[in-house]
Amino acid sequence: MNRHIQELVELSKTDKEIDSYQPQIDALDKKIFKATKNLDNAQKRVNKIHHIIEENVQKVASYEEQLKILSEQLSSNAKKSKTISTEKEMKALAIEEDITKEKISFANEEIERLQMVNEKKSHEMTKEEEALSAFGSELEEVRANVEKAKSTIESSKVKLFTKREKSIREIDQNVLAFYEKIRIWAGNTAVVAVKKQACYGCYMKLNDKTYADVIKGDEIRTCPHCGRILYIERETADA
Repeated sequence: MNRHIQELVELSKTDKEIDSYQPQIDALDKKIFKATKNLDNAQKRVNKIHHIIEENVQKVASYEEQLKILSEQLSSNAKKSKTISTEKEMKALAIEEDITKEKISFANEEIERLQMVNEKKSHEMTKEEEALSAFGSELEEVRANVEKAKSTIESSKVKLFTKREKSIREIDQNVLAFYEKIRIWAGNTAVVAVKKQACYGCYMKLNDKTYADVIKGDEIRTCPHCGRILYIERETADA
């Protein structure tokens, strides 16, 4: 195989190894995102319950203030009843008293209902806070594991980049430029093997002349269909 072709095959393999780490990095980032989202959602649920409890506490306070005013009103009506002289005034006062009592009854019922709701929400809050704590611990653990995994990946990538730098210094610059030009659109399929007389970049069959030239490996050959650089593995050529 032509030296330039061999160098491009090795460079292409190195580039593939370097880029193969990106899906792993993306997967690690997704783990962080998922754990963070779980924590954020748990915090939102806690905040929502807290808001409901606070809102109900304010409503209870409002109803208790109303009860105070209504009780004072009943006391005032009791005093008025001693000074009433006509039946009409007596009926009006009785109606007013009934309305006040209904308001008191409603306020007491609402206070009881809201307190029951808050009791239930307090139990929910305890569970959600436990979940929040668990998600927080999970996120810390995930971050530690991801940081460790990324550190290993970066260490491996540094070695590969060093290998790549050494390779591109040894490759003819015109050949390298030709490879990089194809790599712009073909990515890590800029250099592909030929198997069963077909380009394994576009999977189109090669004509006999091109196939024979690739087998000889005297010069860099590209696929007439897609333009990728072709090579044939030694064991395939021997066969």
